[in-house]
Amino acid sequence: MADPDLIVVGAGAAGLYATLTAARAGARPVLVSATPLAESASYWAQGGLAAATALDDSPQRHLDDTVRAGRGAVRPSAARVLTDEAPNALHDLESLGVHFDADRDGNLALGLEGGHSARRVAHAGGSATGRRVTRELSALVALDPRIEVRERRKAAALWVDEGRVIGLVTDDGAAIHARATILATGGTAALWRRTTNPPGSVGSGLLLARTAGAALADLELVQFHPTAVVAGGPDELAGRTAEGVNGFLITEAIRGEGATLLGADGERFVDELKPRDEVARAIEAKLHETGMRYVDLDMRAVDPALFPNVVEALRDAGLDPERELVPVAPAAHYLMGGIAADLHGHARVPGLYAIGECADTGLHGANRLASNSLSECFVFGHRAALAALDQPAGPGKPVAEPPPPDPLALERPDRETRRALWAHAGLERTAEGLQTLVDHPHPLARLTARCALHRNESRGAHWRLDAPAPDPALELQHSVVEDGEVRYERWE
Repeated sequence: MADPDLIVVGAGAAGLYATLTAARAGARPVLVSATPLAESASYWAQGGLAAATALDDSPQRHLDDTVRAGRGAVRPSAARVLTDEAPNALHDLESLGVHFDADRDGNLALGLEGGHSARRVAHAGGSATGRRVTRELSALVALDPRIEVRERRKAAALWVDEGRVIGLVTDDGAAIHARATILATGGTAALWRRTTNPPGSVGSGLLLARTAGAALADLELVQFHPTAVVAGGPDELAGRTAEGVNGFLITEAIRGEGATLLGADGERFVDELKPRDEVARAIEAKLHETGMRYVDLDMRAVDPALFPNVVEALRDAGLDPERELVPVAPAAHYLMGGIAADLHGHARVPGLYAIGECADTGLHGANRLASNSLSECFVFGHRAALAALDQPAGPGKPVAEPPPPDPLALERPDRETRRALWAHAGLERTAEGLQTLVDHPHPLARLTARCALHRNESRGAHWRLDAPAPDPALELQHSVVEDGEVRYERWE
């Protein structure tokens, strides 16, 4: 059988869209997915797709909000690409059969989320956007005769020949040769004890890329979502709140529709629509002040029909959000850093690209603006697929033999690693705590700590108690890990 033109690793929104983009361009891609189609982290995404489509909105306004939320670390060129191209991506998804929510007049029903100055977030099925989008795209991928899908297979090593990535090896030892490989493997948030992510979000793609010679960047910039459900909640709910809902994310779109955050005294203590880093730290401060494990989210005045999957999940866990307060606390949610990539997803190693959460183009800066991540998947997934297909096919027979599977890329972090990262690289950090991680056995734990030590300031999601102010000299500076060294690069 002839070699494919392109390998895409990961069947989330970014990987699915990149695969379809390649197929629509006439190429023959292979999609490698550790899970069955439509069971990726994107499937659980409750946020929507941010795009300036309203008459009173504009890409420039969206750009300004993105830069503001990113706390002086957003790469302006990456943000411009996203905000200019997101509307076209949304319309293309509609042409592919994704039905976004509409108002009674048939216009897009746009939501308001934290950090946005206008209603610009398109949803599909309320808070079921990830489910709807991945389901539709998965069906298209499965039916396209040009696409080969290898489900329940993990990328176990990148195949490098004379400094160029020419394919990969899967966990069953099979080698696939192609002109380019796109990693869409997700982030690292499941390395922390409390997380909104599925167990597989442990940075496997970052480790693969690093072994192949790629640079990683901004590993210290991990966003903590303010409102993840706390299992066991109030005493009267003990025994009714299932462990399965622990860490379940409650989208901030619910706060955009009027839900409020209450302390133990029943009083509001924060503007619920501030950017995520501010809301998460306000909750954390309240927990320290009261000694509680959670604060309460009051969504009793919110129309449950707007967020059917959230309401269903809570009810299945024994919580009725129409009648009861929901116990929530911050949890590790999203990696703004990742594999250093340019505006076409190129990962500084010939033949290798990275998109979605595993990539770091500098788009999100130090604090991702809500619902920019799904938009990123489509905008940069499209760009990377077309750029990868422009790569030369290369010689027919590789010089290098395919490598054996790398056990490290397939390993899950142990409980000690997750506890250590939560304790020392969580919402609040100190040099002393981070120093305990620099020799940690897990490579991403120690590299995260080294990046966090290198950034001797507080900026966005990275909060150093021993350096609580931003350093003006670090505007637009990104911590880059390459050849074992951490250095700053200015990205514009």
